[in-house]
Amino acid sequence: MISFILNDHEVATALPAGTTLLDYVRYDQQLTGTKIGCREGDCGACTVLCGQMEDGRLVYRSVTSCLMALGNASGKHIVTIEGLNIDDSLNFIQEAFASNGATQCGFCTPGFVVSMAGHCLSHAQSSLSQATDAVNGNICRCTGYKSIERAVAVIHDKIKERSEESPIQFGVIENLLPPYFKDIPNRLKNWRVSEGSKMVGLKQILGGGTDLYVQQHDKMEAGDFRFAAEEPSLKTISQLGNICQLGASVTVANIATSPIFQQHFPGLDNYIKLISSTQIRNMATIAGNIVNASPIGDLSIFFLVLDASLVLTDGEQEREVKLKHFFLGYKELAKKKEEWVQYLRFRLPPADSVFNFEKVCKRSWLDIASVNTACLLTVNNNIITSAEISAGGVGPIPFYLQATSKWLLNRSIEELVMGELDDVIQSEVKPISDVRGTAEYKRLLLSQLIKAHLLKAFPAYSNRILSRP
Repeated sequence: MISFILNDHEVATALPAGTTLLDYVRYDQQLTGTKIGCREGDCGACTVLCGQMEDGRLVYRSVTSCLMALGNASGKHIVTIEGLNIDDSLNFIQEAFASNGATQCGFCTPGFVVSMAGHCLSHAQSSLSQATDAVNGNICRCTGYKSIERAVAVIHDKIKERSEESPIQFGVIENLLPPYFKDIPNRLKNWRVSEGSKMVGLKQILGGGTDLYVQQHDKMEAGDFRFAAEEPSLKTISQLGNICQLGASVTVANIATSPIFQQHFPGLDNYIKLISSTQIRNMATIAGNIVNASPIGDLSIFFLVLDASLVLTDGEQEREVKLKHFFLGYKELAKKKEEWVQYLRFRLPPADSVFNFEKVCKRSWLDIASVNTACLLTVNNNIITSAEISAGGVGPIPFYLQATSKWLLNRSIEELVMGELDDVIQSEVKPISDVRGTAEYKRLLLSQLIKAHLLKAFPAYSNRILSRP
């Protein structure tokens, strides 16, 4: 049985663990305020909140229920738009949307309201840009967004001075949330979830499922899974010396808020914004992104230049594989059928290194890459003393540019011949033409993005870097 708190009520179901949360709340619980839109996690009409205890406090995140397995709701607090209603009146968030003309046909409005409620429940101090980012995974086809931006600004003004430690108490007092929210932390603390597992057995292990439900919806719905999130040790980001270790179920959002990553990757906020939407980042796991083996997987590209390794296990024995050796061919992995990813490990970049991540899509945000690339350079007196470059969209796998990285080694930026560098780049990539662009376009993109890497490391040499070959 799968059990959790749905709004103010405890529920239990024997439905397959792979059933989407969207279908459960609409068809089994008749909570139809959660809308069916794209079923691909793009529109945000099906957004709900997922709350769980983390380090002794209740943390809420917005998620797209069309891509969330019912089994991943076990032991958590799931909130639909109905669970935000206050008797006989609109809550403050709903009133802000109504009074600012931020709703027209109304189909998308529940998702926007739920996303903003999630932002109001954040333990972090709010800024207007963060409040706006909270709805970056919600699409409205009527308003043109300006009225929604006004509503978001009103909500931000309401919460910007609140305490970071008591968002629930503040939310109830200020009419942002119904009173029952105050009891949820104690109810979850006392919640008994069936013992997880040692991640062994014949069942397939599922992370966030954000890509699998798009590609294989019907198959996933009937699936019976084990969930990586059931194992507490797989949710952690830890540091021992200069080695960082991430558990398999660490999400993109966990990376974004990790003090370790924020310290060692100064541009992290900008990189993370290039990866999907808030709701998807709250769900998508590092192991899922890598094992999916997409040639344009953002996290694969990110960690390739950090010389990361994967710890694989079958539940009894472990082995470590370099990420650059993990991808054998299109959707082919150096992984046995019974093995799964337990951890990712990498050496934190030295203080004198420069890391950069670039991504170009058909649209600026919320899209998969035409080409993405990462770079890690160490520079001493304008000489590149170490170089690591990766790229996606230029071959059948997330690609480590070995020849290009080697060519850059020990070269001075003052003597760098961009035409020669481009010849090396083009010699080792094999893009194909597809809906994301022609092969020629992708070659040009990669060339330009590697120039962007060099500009990050050598801003004073823009004329040389941008000179024509």
